[in-house]
Amino acid sequence: MMILLLNSFITKMLPTMDISKAKKGILISQIIVLALLTLAIIFVAIPGYFSTKWSWSDLPRVPEVSQMKQVPKTQLNFENWTTITQKEVPLNNYPWSFQVVEKPGQDPIVIALKAQKYYQDSPEVEWADLQGLEKWKTDNHQTLKFPSSTNPKNLVKAHWFKAWNKKTYGILQWYAWPGGGNYRNSRWFLADQKAQLSQKRIPWVAVSLKIPMSPLGELKDVESIAESLATEVQKTLEKEVFVIQ
Repeated sequence: MMILLLNSFITKMLPTMDISKAKKGILISQIIVLALLTLAIIFVAIPGYFSTKWSWSDLPRVPEVSQMKQVPKTQLNFENWTTITQKEVPLNNYPWSFQVVEKPGQDPIVIALKAQKYYQDSPEVEWADLQGLEKWKTDNHQTLKFPSSTNPKNLVKAHWFKAWNKKTYGILQWYAWPGGGNYRNSRWFLADQKAQLSQKRIPWVAVSLKIPMSPLGELKDVESIAESLATEVQKTLEKEVFVIQ
């Protein structure tokens, strides 16, 4: 069908164009381009219609998915932190893990995790889902960087802000993946597109830390705690979740 349309376009174009010597070269160049495009369709696109699988119609699989499916049901262990409780919570028809951890002298912190459970899943509205659940008001938005345990030179970039409803919290959010992370889903998309060139994929887990703080306090008052726990969460995900079984 595409070839017929191209041939029709060329046929219609020829009589309407001024084929004077000044424009003859342009006409010939246009015809050559259209001919090459037609050949490309013949030898590249058309065989795809008759193949058993279109290479562009599907994505490479994510081998780590089988492990990540267990995240909502699993209590992860974070060094120097004790887990008080862990439970699966559905948000927007997608399972999350909500795990509450504490350490001596520190108020309990909520770690919310949404892990990729299907190879076609991509990060989309995770932060909006949490915002809807918590009904936060927010301000003082900034970024916080910390290293990946498997790639220390590659800093994870997280969204760090103050939020409150009945209480006040420091919130740290990012998408974690092997060897890195970022709070913008577009950064994951670019990394995943690059990996697909080698028929690979980048698994992801959305992470949100909810750290209690004084209503009149500043984010810097709990920044060291946020960075320490975020580093530990990233390390645990890289070593225990982003693995192939």
